[in-house]
Amino acid sequence: MTQEQWTAVDRYITDLFVPPDPALDATLQTSAAAGLPPHNVSPNQGKLLLLLARVQGARTILEIGTLGGYSTIWLARSLPADGRLITLEANPKHAEVARANIAHAGLSDVVELRLGRALDTLPQLVAEGRDPFDLIFIDADKPSNPDYFAWALKLSRRGTLIVADNVVRNGAVVDAKSGDPSVQGVRRFNELLAESPHVSATAIQTVGSKGYDGFAIAIVTTEQ
Repeated sequence: MTQEQWTAVDRYITDLFVPPDPALDATLQTSAAAGLPPHNVSPNQGKLLLLLARVQGARTILEIGTLGGYSTIWLARSLPADGRLITLEANPKHAEVARANIAHAGLSDVVELRLGRALDTLPQLVAEGRDPFDLIFIDADKPSNPDYFAWALKLSRRGTLIVADNVVRNGAVVDAKSGDPSVQGVRRFNELLAESPHVSATAIQTVGSKGYDGFAIAIVTTEQ
């Protein structure tokens, strides 16, 4: 098995299940033109997020890590007419590109983008006394994943779905002695998921156009 084959299969799946979409295609193009890193989810992963949100019946979504807004658009499209999504982005340039992409997709009235380090904006959400979110998607800097999980629990309810991307790191998560802060952040995050009495969780390793990685998914099982 090679990266070339993984990418070809992803292309086959995308061609079958993810029809061309002007707003999503433009989001990828403008993000690349602006020099944003190609860390967005793949099209078939975006479709998975949309389906998970719809199965969940999500009316409110929190996204930690916006980048160019690609996954934001997928998630926002899952919402009912009165649904709302808050997305958190630390990088001003990324936020500017994302806002334009979200507007181009016609979702500015659905999506609220908050600029600032998530570890600063997450406490603000708690302080505002917001109702718990129905779905929380974690896809930001990996060393902070353990902290993101802690805040996600504070912003959840029994039944909230928590999804985290990039939890396999090309298989590096098996190396307990890794000197990579991202690997160690993900390892601790995975351990917290496994140990927490508040969630039931698992992780899935994946291959595809984004290489070898994986995602974790958890259901909150207790009231916070």
